[in-house]
Amino acid sequence: MKENYHLTTRQYARIVKKWIASIGLDITSYGTHSMRRTKATLIYKKTKNLRAVQILLGHTKLESTVRYLGIEVDDALELSETIDI
Repeated sequence: MKENYHLTTRQYARIVKKWIASIGLDITSYGTHSMRRTKATLIYKKTKNLRAVQILLGHTKLESTVRYLGIEVDDALELSETIDI
């Protein structure tokens, strides 16, 4: 029977750090949080779908996602109202 193996946050961070170093990048410029934030920002810029980004990040409040992305609250809320889920 196959066992499920779960990585801790710290184990994941170490793997990412080793991967970054192995491809010759500066490990101080990259990390798990910066990669998460970059991915969310790129998805938002491409789709303007604030609700989708909220769901992907696991945020319960839309305002948290707006702050996380660093966008204007009024613009974000106006955009989110135009998107049907």
